[in-house]
Formats: sequence, C-alpha cells, structure tokens
Amino acid sequence: MIELRLPVDAGLAQRLEDHFCEDYQQCWMLVENFQTKAQELRGFFDSPEAMETELAALRSVFPGLEEQPEVSELADQDWKEAYKFHFKPWSERGLHWVPVWERENYDLPEGEQIVYLDPGMAFGTGNHETTRLCVRRLLDARDEWGGAVPQKRVIDAGCGSGILAISARKIGFQSVYGFDLDPDSVRISLDNEKLCDLEGRIEFRWADLKEGLKDQTGDLLLVNILANVLCEHAGLLCHSVRPGGWLVLSGILAREYEQVHAEFAPVVASITGASPPLDARTEGDWADLLYRF
Repeated sequence: MIELRLPVDAGLAQRLEDHFCEDYQQCWMLVENFQTKAQELRGFFDSPEAMETELAALRSVFPGLEEQPEVSELADQDWKEAYKFHFKPWSERGLHWVPVWERENYDLPEGEQIVYLDPGMAFGTGNHETTRLCVRRLLDARDEWGGAVPQKRVIDAGCGSGILAISARKIGFQSVYGFDLDPDSVRISLDNEKLCDLEGRIEFRWADLKEGLKDQTGDLLLVNILANVLCEHAGLLCHSVRPGGWLVLSGILAREYEQVHAEFAPVVASITGASPPLDARTEGDWADLLYRF
C-alpha cells in the first residue's frame, strides 16, 4: 500500500471534504491534527500508477494542491487504522456519537444515550454537515412525536455506517430499516449494530433506492445522498412516506436546495393537496429539506 500526504489550508480542506462527499470515492481522506489544527490530505493506493492517475484527476479540480507530496510505503494494518484520525466524538440533545476505541475514556452523562461506531471507510461518522443535518431532524421528530415514537417507522436510505438507523433505535424508535448500495456499508452497519448492543433489532439490507424502497413505507424517511439522485427519484421518495410522516433530504449543496425544492414541491403537493413550505436548513456549504405529509 502506498500513502501520499499533502498539507492543505483550512479553506482548501473544506472544499476537498465537500468534493469527496459529493463525488463518492475511497482512496482520499482528510486528517486534522487536534493540537495544531493543521490539515493534511492523505491518499492510499495499491500501486504508483493508481496514485498518479488519482492525483492527476484531483489536480484537475484543485490545481492549487502542492506539487511535491510526501510518498511512503504503508503496511496494510496502518491503512486500515488511518481513518481513526478523522473521527471525533460529538453529542446533541442527550445523544452521543463516540468511536468505539474511546469507549473506556468517554464519560456518558447519566440518563443519556450513546452510539458507539467503528465506521471503517464507510461514510457516516457524524463529522460531516450532511449527517449532522439529518441527525437534528431525527431528534426533532423524536421531540415532536413524544410518546408516539415507538409506533413510528424510520427508514435510513443510504445508511453508510448505520449512524442514523442506530441513533433512531437508541432514542426509542422500534421499527428501523436501513439500506445502502455499497455492500461494505451494510457490513459495517451490522458491525456497529452489535457494538451498540442492538444486534438483530435493526433491518439492514444491500439495495439501491428502487429495490430498497420497494413495498416499503416509513413515518420518517431519511435520505442523505446526492442532489441529482434525489431529484431523479422524487416520486419514489415522496410516495414512500406515510400520511403524517416526514421526508428529510440531505446531501444537498447549499446553492442547490432551491432547485431541489422546485423538483419536490409539485410531487408533495400532488400527494398532500397543498403546496409545501420551503423548510431548509444550512450548515457550512450544505443544506437539507424537510417535507411533511
């Protein structure tokens, strides 16, 4: 395994992270030094030829990358552990997301819930804005539905590491279903389910949107994928939400949410009989949308 390292400033690091989220890939990651706050781009490749190809492709989008990267041979075990540098604990409204290797060091306040994660290379530690936007809508649903939460069904479309599905189960939703097109994501989600003592209590499945939502409906449908994919499947997504339910869309660039709303509003109106309000939130360069049915 070959490792490539390049220092990047904070502005470039944010643009790179957004790019990697928007254009799914597995060879690049960003690492922050927690003490100095210095940012570094790291790439991992099976061969020098693969490194040169991927680096050239990235430079075509980001020509400001430094010309001379640091390149070294890396043991397979080091590669498998590298992602841990990028996962930091965080919490909100009584729910905590903690890497499993911090289990012994993390103090959980009494009466609150914890989600242990070992995300591997699957998308979904909660550190990216798109996931946090979804988590906040999930907690909003819990707060609004109150005692009815155990009777509500949650669907996590594009489950990544399983963070949203597992969080839903931790805060009281009894019927939770997650699926992803990436088989590694499904495997990691199942592993994380075990870490959280929820083995067998969440249904995870390997499927694309059409197959994953076939004959499936939910009271809360969380969809954290790219804007163009959301728009392409607007009808399917809207018809997969039960009456009185919520559809949460994330993975949308902040500059795109009005266009996404323009695609979804007529579909929602055809189902509910009323034009939906624009309910969007932004964080950084990203946005979400909420529709009520």
